Amino acid sequence: MPEIELRWLSEATDQLRTEIHTVVHDVVAAGGAVGYHEPPTLDRISSWLDNVLKQVRDNNAAFAAVSVDNVVRAVGLWRRGGTAVFQHRAEIQQIMAHPSARGLGLGQRVVRGLVNNAREAGIEILMLGVRGNNHGAIELYEAIGFRECGRMPNAIAVGTDRWDDVTMYLPLGYPEGTTLNGAKPGGLGSSPRRTSN
Repeated sequence: MPEIELRWLSEATDQLRTEIHTVVHDVVAAGGAVGYHEPPTLDRISSWLDNVLKQVRDNNAAFAAVSVDNVVRAVGLWRRGGTAVFQHRAEIQQIMAHPSARGLGLGQRVVRGLVNNAREAGIEILMLGVRGNNHGAIELYEAIGFRECGRMPNAIAVGTDRWDDVTMYLPLGYPEGTTLNGAKPGGLGSSPRRTSN
């Protein structure tokens, strides 16, 4: 049985950068839907990692890496919303497991870890986007509690192919005293309904 460990990164050695790059590169080379058309270079992944890890140190993100026998084989992250009215929510991004490590439950370990970490950080709502044809990932997210809240048909372009962009969400809990208004009229930002002529 392999030794599997979930780690939270705020810095990355050259060795970690190489291992993370290998995961991303090989997932993309195998056709993984993780945001790249072509396998990225080590420099590109290193630059992306610098940006993410700075957000981690600023408490605006968390980066999970799962090692199998002391080698990173899966990664994922959450990032907090950008403006003040979205600081209570975060988006899960870049969930991927190396093709050689499929079947070990690493993707689920990363997502569950990110959910728990976000809850501990005070995040109220987690969101994620997934390609419409990625049925296995959608089922994984649903098993954890995520629900679809939007679908933009054929909004993801890969060459001449188009795929649905599916948005999913998971409420993590609201602070005591929070008023959930939904679409109720009134309050800041409200406008009256328009009447038709």
